[in-house]
Amino acid sequence: MKHKHILSVTVANHPGVLTRISGLLSRRNFNIDSLNVGETDNPDYSRMTIELSADDRTLEQVKKQLDKLIEVIEIIELDKSNIVDRDLALIRVDCPKENRSEIIQIVDTFRAKVVDLSKDSIMIEATGTEYKIEGLIEILKEFGIRDIVRTGIVALNRGQVTD
Repeated sequence: MKHKHILSVTVANHPGVLTRISGLLSRRNFNIDSLNVGETDNPDYSRMTIELSADDRTLEQVKKQLDKLIEVIEIIELDKSNIVDRDLALIRVDCPKENRSEIIQIVDTFRAKVVDLSKDSIMIEATGTEYKIEGLIEILKEFGIRDIVRTGIVALNRGQVTD
């Protein structure tokens, strides 16, 4: 049975690493739900946050294949019950003057921001869990969504609890 998994993969910060990793996953027909890459506090390394839907056997295959790459330093499967995760979305919505206040109320309710406004559209920036973003998108559909761009998940383990 497939479940969503989040892998935090620390890799060497070199040109071509993303191509090798995405190519490896593609050649083996592993589907990536989202992928983010950013430099860590150490400029020699980057961290990839890879979200994928897979059964346990497939997930183990993915981790073993990634571990074979010399550029991969560390692979951690993040436990969703012990992480902070965020997704970012920019959403452009039809916004005639008569709907503007209602849309802005919705934006406020979701703790999102209006980042651009024209006479017939509004652009909203939303950050949060993917469920929050999907909830906002679902509500905004009735107004007419023109464009959406999303980053996909970035996530880190929570700090350790001390006694």
